[in-house]
Amino acid sequence: MSAPAVLVLGATSEIGGELATRLCRGKRVVLAARRVEALGPLEERLMAAGAVGVDKLYFDATDTAHHRQIVEKVGPISAAIVSFGILGNQERAETDEVHAFEIAAVDYASQVVALTVLADAMLAQHTPGTIVAFSSIAGWRARRANYVYGSTKAGLDAFCQGLADRLHGSHVKLITARPGFVIGNMTEGMKPAPMSVDAATVADAVADAVRSKKGSATLWIPGKLRLLAWAMRLVPRPVWRHMPR
Repeated sequence: MSAPAVLVLGATSEIGGELATRLCRGKRVVLAARRVEALGPLEERLMAAGAVGVDKLYFDATDTAHHRQIVEKVGPISAAIVSFGILGNQERAETDEVHAFEIAAVDYASQVVALTVLADAMLAQHTPGTIVAFSSIAGWRARRANYVYGSTKAGLDAFCQGLADRLHGSHVKLITARPGFVIGNMTEGMKPAPMSVDAATVADAVADAVRSKKGSATLWIPGKLRLLAWAMRLVPRPVWRHMPR
């Protein structure tokens, strides 16, 4: 049996790539993405960071019937990073139901499938492992300015809370990251919100939690974002509906 791998579902994600480089030393890494041809630079970074080998697989998040096949092809997994997702266009989604469905399918339904398959497979392998999922401050309280995307993160966050409880006491843990506004390719051209972070900062925080001997955890990134989230709950709705994304 091959050594346990670090698996990245959505390997063209900046955060997924940054996190993989922090966890890859002495490990084989499997990069799964739709744009396999774009993974060359990340492969080079991983090898330079100490990975013992890098494999690349085609992966379409919305092709949920093949999620289990992908995971089974990888074999034993030490860390699974579920980092695929789209921001979508809120204005378009308000009148284009197909686009609204696309956002929901990628950012919620496909995530549920991937996380369910990973938990099932990693529990069955009887070796320690960690699953990483990415929620967001956007899911804490839906805003008029991005409620379609925010609703998917709210649903994913609730799912992860339940999944963490399912995994409690097992050899598999779930790290749920709740970052604030992440400055990067996905948000290029948008005005950063208060307490913004970059992909490297998110990856540092998550990598520390993965390496920790503690069990499942939910991470606000940065930590002080927790206070902002608490305050968000107190804003009256007539004011809240005018908040920017």
